[in-house]
Formats: sequence, C-alpha cells, structure tokens
Amino acid sequence: MIRFEGVSKIYSTDVVLKNINWEIKKGEKVGLVGSNGAGKSTQFKILMGEEDPTSGTIIKEGNPKIAYLKQEFDCNLNFSVREELESSFSDIQKVAIKLFDIENKMKSLDIKQHSDELEVLVNQLAKFQAKFEALGGYKMQSDVEKILPKLGFSIEDADQLVGNFSGGWQMKIALGKIILQKPDLLLLDEPTNHLDLDTIFWLEEYLSSLKIAIIIISHDRYFLDKLCKKIIFIDRGSAEIFNGNYSFFVEQKSLNEESQNKAYQLQQKEIETQKKYIDRFRASATRSSQAKSREKQLKKISKIEAPRTNLKSPAFNFPECPRSGKSVLTIKNLSHSYDDKILFLDINLKVSSGDKIAILGPNGCGKSTLLKIIMKRISPEIGEINFGKHNIYTSYYEQNQAEALSLEERVIDLICKKSPEWSQTKVRTFLGGFGFQNETVFKYIKQLSGGEKARLALALMIMNPSNFLLLDEPTNHLDLQSKDNLELAINNYKGSLLMISHDRYFISKVANKIIEIKDSKLFSYNGNYEYFLEKN
Repeated sequence: MIRFEGVSKIYSTDVVLKNINWEIKKGEKVGLVGSNGAGKSTQFKILMGEEDPTSGTIIKEGNPKIAYLKQEFDCNLNFSVREELESSFSDIQKVAIKLFDIENKMKSLDIKQHSDELEVLVNQLAKFQAKFEALGGYKMQSDVEKILPKLGFSIEDADQLVGNFSGGWQMKIALGKIILQKPDLLLLDEPTNHLDLDTIFWLEEYLSSLKIAIIIISHDRYFLDKLCKKIIFIDRGSAEIFNGNYSFFVEQKSLNEESQNKAYQLQQKEIETQKKYIDRFRASATRSSQAKSREKQLKKISKIEAPRTNLKSPAFNFPECPRSGKSVLTIKNLSHSYDDKILFLDINLKVSSGDKIAILGPNGCGKSTLLKIIMKRISPEIGEINFGKHNIYTSYYEQNQAEALSLEERVIDLICKKSPEWSQTKVRTFLGGFGFQNETVFKYIKQLSGGEKARLALALMIMNPSNFLLLDEPTNHLDLQSKDNLELAINNYKGSLLMISHDRYFISKVANKIIEIKDSKLFSYNGNYEYFLEKN
C-alpha cells in the first residue's frame, strides 16, 4: 500500500532519519517503535504531507486515504456526540448547506414571475442532489447510528454534549470521526496515553476488528503484542524490520545483537592475526609476496560493522533513606464525594513497609483524589488518614507534574539549583540516568518534548530521599527504555509505594499488591497483576 524508499530527513541541527526503507500492506497492523526523539512522529508527518522528506520517495499504490489520530485529539466540547461524529462528513455537509440554500431560494420565488430563474435552480438542485447521494449523504445518519454502539455509546448518548464525557470517551468519539471517513490507513500516536484499563481493552478489541491497515506508535508492550504482527524499529535514524509481535522483536533483536557481536569479535581477531603476519614478513626476502597478497585480501574484506553501543541510559536508583516502621499508612472509614458523585464510601486501607501497591480503576473513580487526600492536598469529608509513627518520608509525583516546570530554565541549571553541593560530573551522571546526555543537558525546558519533560519531572522528584513513594501515572510519555529504568529503580527501592498506572506490563513488573476502586469501594488483592487478573 505504502513504501518508504531511501527516505531521509535532515534539519539544520540534526539528522532525524537516514535512508529509511519499509512498507505496509493492506490490512497490516504495524508497530513503529524507538526511543523518544528517534523520528517516529516525523514519519507520520511525512505520510500526512505535513513535512517533506529531505531525500527519498514515498510510493503509494493508488491514492490511499490516510487518517491520523494525534495524541492531542481534537473534539468540539460544545457539540453533541452526534454533531461531532457528523462533522467528519465535511464534504457532505458543504453540499447539504448548498441544497438548503437552493431550496430556500426556490420557496421565495413566484413560479409565474421567475420561471427562468426557477429552472436554473431546479437544475442546480438536481446536480447537488446527485452529488449528495454520490458522497453517501442519505446514509450519513444511519452510518453515525451504526457506529455509536461500536464505540460504546447508546442512541440516547448521541444527544449529550461531548464535554460531558471523560477523556477516554472523547478519544472514542475522535476515533469514530476518523473511522466514519473510511480510511485505508490509520495512524495512531500513543493512543493508550491517559486511557484507563477498561478503555484500553475496548480499544484493543475494536482495532483488532478493523480490516484497514494501522500503524501504531506506542510504548505499551501489551498493546503492541495484542495488535501488531510487524515491528519497525527506529534507532539513530535507521529502520529495522521484525516480522512478529513486540515480544518477538525484543527476543530477535537481542539474538541479532549477540550474533553480530560474536561475528565482529571473530573478524577483528582474524584481522589482527593477518596484520601481525603482514607487519612481521613485509620486508622478508622469502615471504614478502605472501605478506603483500594478504594485505590485498585484507583491503577487499567486507567488514562487519561494530555492534552498536547499547543506547541504554545509565540506570538510576532512589537515594538512601532511613527505614520506616512497619506501619506506613492507615486509612480509616474514609468517605468523600465530588460534584454529587460519591467517590469513596467508608473505605479502609493499610500500607505496610515493603508494600508496592498499584491502584486500578476507571477514569473518574477517584484514584488521583485518593493520593491527594493522603498528601493532604484535599481534606476528606469523613474519615482518618494517619501516617506511621516512625520515619515516614514521602515523595509525590503528580500526573501533570511536568507541566509545572519552569520553561525558561535549562535542564542542568534546574538540577544544580536543587542540589548546589553536587559536582558538575555528579549532576551530569544523574541526568544521564534519565536520558539527558551530552548537549541535551543544556537544552531549555521549553525545547523539550513531552517525554523529556516527564523524565525531568521524575528526576526532580527522585532527588528527594524518601521511603514512601506516591506516583500518579509515572510512565505517561516515557519511552520503553525510561520505563525499564524506572521499573529497575522501583524493584531496587527499599521503601513502600502507592502508584496509579494503566501500563499493564509496568504494573506486572513492580506491584506486589493490587487495589481496585469499584462502586465507591476498595477491593484488595494480596498478589501481583497476574493474580488480580485470575481473580477477576
């Protein structure tokens, strides 16, 4: 359907893509993966015609219709759901307005006095009616009503304002608008960000049912595994193709690197042996011709590339902190409501030293509110929140913490200001653990991507020695390597943890207990994510 042939993209300061080659066939579901800044979104912009490649070509079979669901999807909150879905038929709506105008003009004219003008209008009406029918105007309403239940909406919901629905439901509306356009290729950029688990499950099933080609940029491993049968890995501007799901890609990439490393080492050893022979016998009367022959062969040898140094940023650890007592947090008989909605009704919770608890539940059920109540940012209506009596030091990462960063400061200055006693080497090593290396430490915060800002906000939070972490969606906007680093740091962390996350892989790797918020109650599961799934 579409093929990238030798595509490069060079900006004045950076080579983003170099000689990219890949293709997507009709109906294929492909994952486009790589670290933040690798050039994934740039390829989407090139596909959409928003940017031109510096060199190379994009070959398209026929004229495929491409639709793009961006991270910041666009919805008019003042439209009803029906109006918003119908807005995807912009061509039909333009013709409908024209028909409406012609009909109104015809009504205002007298048949006897304006027969010639009416004849012209009748011809125009016939022409626009034919166009309306050809565009599918007469089945627009039925198309909208057919897609409503597929998106999870009832017919009654169609007349509700878009603004009355949560972000997850708004994403469904935005996706519905795109699907109604009947694209041949759908581009999805981080579609699971900010979605709760129920909506992610729905999205997986819905996308699986679509017969169109889909390219997905995502850092959600489970999501990629469920949907994609091909992975395009973008690394330092180049593309590598893996014909399998994400788990296959991880395994195969590791095997490829190991194989290349062995072949490279063997070849280097052989080259070294030949060089020693050449140097030793170059001037020999009896063996100089052999030495010259070997030198010629050495020049002709097809050299195996040195294995790429692993781009893994140095792993970081949480700073040392005094151990807490056995009791870390006790919540007694907590009840709290918001805008006439009861979030919690007489709930109880105990957090003990070493607990690493993931809080699950649909968006709007009160997960973030619970953390804010614990951190005393919100006063509970009823109930008690008590920290343990011995050595409780908290660190709190809010969901939108990255948005509070000072845009006019440089990355390195922010860390130096927080820890003035640190040497420049220590600051740079610390920032390296969060993917800020070489010249990137001198970037102004306003120049950073969403993922880079999230990593910096996390770094600032981690600088505080604590033995009780409260993390609200810490992996949003983080690339897979940064998630791996955070996962490793939490597994090495000696303190206790309460976290909200919708990243199933991340939860399965770090949580030893699960709390589900459902129907204003807390349900505790004394086991990991797999145990929770077994019990549900």
